[in-house]
Amino acid sequence: MSEPVTRTIEAPGAVITYDVREADTTEPPLLLIGSPMGAGGFGTLAGHFSDRTVVTYDPRGVDRSTKDDPASESTPQQHADDLHRIIAAIGGGPVDVFASSGGAVNALALVAAHPDDVRTLVAHEPPLASIVPDREGALAASRAVHDAYLRSGFGTGMARFIQVVSHQGPMTAALAAQPDPDPAMFGLPAGDDGTRNDALLGQNIVSSTHYEPDFDALRAAPTRIVLGAGVESAGQLAHRGAQAAAERLGLETVPFPSDHGGFLGGEYGQRGDPDAFAVTLREVLAAV
Repeated sequence: MSEPVTRTIEAPGAVITYDVREADTTEPPLLLIGSPMGAGGFGTLAGHFSDRTVVTYDPRGVDRSTKDDPASESTPQQHADDLHRIIAAIGGGPVDVFASSGGAVNALALVAAHPDDVRTLVAHEPPLASIVPDREGALAASRAVHDAYLRSGFGTGMARFIQVVSHQGPMTAALAAQPDPDPAMFGLPAGDDGTRNDALLGQNIVSSTHYEPDFDALRAAPTRIVLGAGVESAGQLAHRGAQAAAERLGLETVPFPSDHGGFLGGEYGQRGDPDAFAVTLREVLAAV
């Protein structure tokens, strides 16, 4: 695998930055994507696929990818269009995609809109509050994160986010109505710098969790879709989102090592079990 080459493409309202690590192979490119996690979160995982051409990117409004209106909401449909443009720029599909968290939501939107772009999609823990059995409570709890951010800024919004994503089991209106947690409980700042353009709390939290995939289009697509769920995150919203999506598609979830960030090898100060995670991902991709 070569060193990453950085490129940009223009999209409506944004300029998207992506990286290509070329390899001498007949296999299609492998896209590693998240949201709002950018390319910086996939360095360790990319290193496990030196025999594949690997593409990573920063979603619009994240890190090196800019938006004309930094505070505006980004939708899964917009992200899907951005990904479609990247795939076209690297020579067209079908490609393989490993997509995690909000990136998995966006990748499901990509397959629904552009089914010929993707050969195999491994969608790891999409936080689809819209389709879990406790839908109303999960949607309200997700929106409460955004509302806390708008009221009080990053520290409070992130504290609420941690509270919601680590919650075990069904969510209720009572959970959404709880007072905002103290940011200091999570080592977060209590001050408010006045900005409201955070990629997670401002731009993506509502649109991603509230998105409902077009399951008819996904069933009709030639893409092989795999829903992955971390063995250590059972009961959490993203894990349950993977289960709910798999059920709607008539599939079983595939267990992945560790938790929601199981592929991380120290990026952002987080470490999962990237070696075992990569082994599982390679096995899943090979089972075409």
